[in-house]
Amino acid sequence: MPTSKPPYPAAFRQQMIELVESGRTPAQLAREFGVTAQTISNWVAQAAIDKGKPLPGKDGLSSAEREELSRLRRENRRLQTERDILAKATAWFAARGEKTSTPSSNS
Repeated sequence: MPTSKPPYPAAFRQQMIELVESGRTPAQLAREFGVTAQTISNWVAQAAIDKGKPLPGKDGLSSAEREELSRLRRENRRLQTERDILAKATAWFAARGEKTSTPSSNS
């Protein structure tokens, strides 16, 4: 499995986006800075989405929407875990109550 590199600093990514917007191609920048052209293209496309002007054929979520989606997924996992714990506890207490209960007299 290939090792992953740490993320590029935001300032570096912004600089690459600005260079592309000024007329340089991702391929030129890739050769000069050692970043893949696809990575630079992805940064440019995401920046366009964040500005509300997605590139043709590059629809997607804005960075804020991605962050919110991640947060909601984490919260959903936590709530599901809590629900599962409560369901197991309820079942345990219900089973325990049946074992220790005495027959009630209806007199």
